[in-house]
Amino acid sequence: SLAQLQRLEELDLGNNELYNLPETIGALFNLKDLWLDGNQLAEIPQEVGNLKNLLCLDVSENKLECLPEEISGLTSLTDLLVSQNLLQVLPDGIGKLRRLSILKVDQNKLIQLTDSIGDCESLTELVLTENQLQSLPKSIGKLKKLNNLNADRNKLTSLPKEIGGCCSLNVFSVRDNRLSRIPSEISQATELHVLDVAGNRLMYLPLSLTTLKLKALWLSDNQSQPLLTFQTDTDPETGEKILTCVLLPQMPSEPGCQDNLPRCGALESLVNEMSDETWNERAVNRVSAIRFLEDEKDEEDNEMRTLLRRATPHPGELKNMKKTVENLRNDMNAAKGLDSNKNEVNNAIDRVTTSV
Repeated sequence: SLAQLQRLEELDLGNNELYNLPETIGALFNLKDLWLDGNQLAEIPQEVGNLKNLLCLDVSENKLECLPEEISGLTSLTDLLVSQNLLQVLPDGIGKLRRLSILKVDQNKLIQLTDSIGDCESLTELVLTENQLQSLPKSIGKLKKLNNLNADRNKLTSLPKEIGGCCSLNVFSVRDNRLSRIPSEISQATELHVLDVAGNRLMYLPLSLTTLKLKALWLSDNQSQPLLTFQTDTDPETGEKILTCVLLPQMPSEPGCQDNLPRCGALESLVNEMSDETWNERAVNRVSAIRFLEDEKDEEDNEMRTLLRRATPHPGELKNMKKTVENLRNDMNAAKGLDSNKNEVNNAIDRVTTSV
């Protein structure tokens, strides 16, 4: 009987225990907002594609394994939220949603992103965080209005050079992926202000990055400042002019430290409440290397040009070191004072003896 509510514009069924929806929901032709988040839905009836006036559809936090191809009928849709489901792919019909502005597909199981995503010409925000994506389609460069693209915590091994076509891109985040390089075409996205590539496997950055007016560039999880001083160099394999700095190339993480990087190094003693003796022993054995290899030479020569960096002292140790130095300084000053007094006494005795 719900289908008889022909003038209904908003329907909020969120945070219930719904396992399915009646097909008659497609008869609510004037519906503009439909919230179905936080339920137990495993599928959405294909009749939902009849909702030509629907502006917002929220089906996040369900158990959806797929979306019906008929979703292409939602020609007025501007917001599509399907976060926290079990989706592996998006229907190709999503490309017909020409008014779609916000698409959130984070925390799913996406293994690929349909090429038709490039036809969503009004898209301004695309969130793909925490999926299984190994690549992004070339068609993504057609999204001229895209402002925010987030693909953190996927399995991306490369980025398409067409990414530079996203001329309105302001924030681009691909943290915690498997990227070894950033395409130089990224500089074509002239509105880019925030670039987050922390937690990847980058060997260098493209020189063209200097043409952008970046406000923040994140290369590592514990970086104290968003921007570093870079030096120009040449990629020995391709001859391409590149940018490098002390953080590039990054050495592989030690086993057991990949899941929780802040626990490594000096902070490990704080987290695990290690004794000073244990920390000192670990610190002596912990040596990290930054290697600058300009060309291929023998191993002995490479070892000669290797910079070694010792472990950072424990904060508690720094305080003790400071106190020790201060005590030594005070003792030295006191000793100098005693020596000065002793010399004056000796001089006085000598004068008396001489007089006698």
